Amino acid sequence: QVQLVESGGGLVPVGDSLRLSCTISGVTFNSSTMGWFRQAPGKDREFIVATAWSGGTDYGDSVKGRFTMSRDEAKNTHYLEMNDLKPDDTAVYYCAASSRFKWSPIADRQTYDYWGQGTQVTVSS
Repeated sequence: QVQLVESGGGLVPVGDSLRLSCTISGVTFNSSTMGWFRQAPGKDREFIVATAWSGGTDYGDSVKGRFTMSRDEAKNTHYLEMNDLKPDDTAVYYCAASSRFKWSPIADRQTYDYWGQGTQVTVSS
């Protein structure tokens, strides 16, 4: 059974930093594409960043230079480090994973078969 559990959301002021965590079970980093998305009220789910199981990381234009994805394989956890947060970053953040060895665009929501429950990030101005 595949499970993804996010943590680390909260309320922060503009310009601050926050790190989200996604602990996974049932899939591995070297066989599944792992990504982060976010969804603000009334908007579509937006791609943030993903690392393909075959290698390579891609970032959404709105977060390039501010957000960084990393991982700790020993802890089965990947992280989303968010810096210089802005009010437009306010959203529910989701981590996601694909099924094993799936060839599919990593920025495409349809690539992901498993999703976490989401964690709220609110940036106050």
